[in-house]
Amino acid sequence: MAGAAGTGAADTLVEAALRGDRLALARILTAVESRTAVGEAALRRLYPLAGRAHIVGVTGPPGSGKSTLVAALTGELRRAGRSVGVIAVDPSSPITGGALLGDRVRMQIHAQDDDVFIRSMAARGHAGGLAPTSGAAAAVLDGVGFDTVLVETVGTGQSEVEVAAAADTTIVLEAPEMGDEVQAIKAGLLEVADIVVVNKGDRPGAQRTAGQLRAMLVAVPRVGRGSAAADGATGGAGGAAGERPRPTAPEVLVTTATTGAGVPELLAVLDRRRAADHDGRRNAARRTRAAAQVWSIVGERMRADLEAPALLEATTATLLAVAEHRLDPFAAADRLLASLRRR
Repeated sequence: MAGAAGTGAADTLVEAALRGDRLALARILTAVESRTAVGEAALRRLYPLAGRAHIVGVTGPPGSGKSTLVAALTGELRRAGRSVGVIAVDPSSPITGGALLGDRVRMQIHAQDDDVFIRSMAARGHAGGLAPTSGAAAAVLDGVGFDTVLVETVGTGQSEVEVAAAADTTIVLEAPEMGDEVQAIKAGLLEVADIVVVNKGDRPGAQRTAGQLRAMLVAVPRVGRGSAAADGATGGAGGAAGERPRPTAPEVLVTTATTGAGVPELLAVLDRRRAADHDGRRNAARRTRAAAQVWSIVGERMRADLEAPALLEATTATLLAVAEHRLDPFAAADRLLASLRRR
């Protein structure tokens, strides 16, 4: 729980951030990422103000041009008069554990725009392509009033389906001549796509790749928010939304982010999908996101209680028993949960 001192500091930062103070906003995000009392108190203040932004996830394999497309889409949103928050999840430095900031370097064109805020976050070894607090950071940007929040995954491969539970709309990028599209679909990444973008459309084979994807995606089982794919990415949190098979295949677009070709069309599709399904899948996505956030906090607090001085010795002994194969992990979990209940 956030203490009185944390609440007071958070109130000051939140009021400043709501007035447009970007330094205060940066400090809130740092506190949220560090899981401090100030961060928790700030999030408590801002969460009731969130829920208005369109949260768009952008994912795909390395080399597909995610950062370039995010920069181009940011520019298109600004031309439409909308404010944009960007959460760019970068690989963690093996030395400091911080983000390598590659995405922020690529988006310097927007650095002086007061209606664009770019935040690089370190993945910190978290699986699924996002940082552990990406969802909370998106809620902060939403709460302070950004119209659109773009969440770009780290780009480590085709297993980054967690973004589907963190976004209202998920864009999956592919690039021509980058490998077997059938294998990509089998891997599961395209199964969570709302929109598939074949980037680098000026390369040979771009239109052919888009055509192949359109043909194959018709036959791919559609995965709704709260489905098995989302559950696997969020530790089962998606179950709150229930099964929601998607009735249609995602749209497939071709863009060349370096020139901006196809980006206005992408924004038009984003706007159309948001308007057409405001009370349908988007609400299911938000239920899934809420469940993921709550279960994450529950897990963190249970672990903190188990590692508190009163239970630390028993917790350590239980973990040691598992390491020495004297106890199986399921029995260990039952034992730890029982110790919490007794407490």
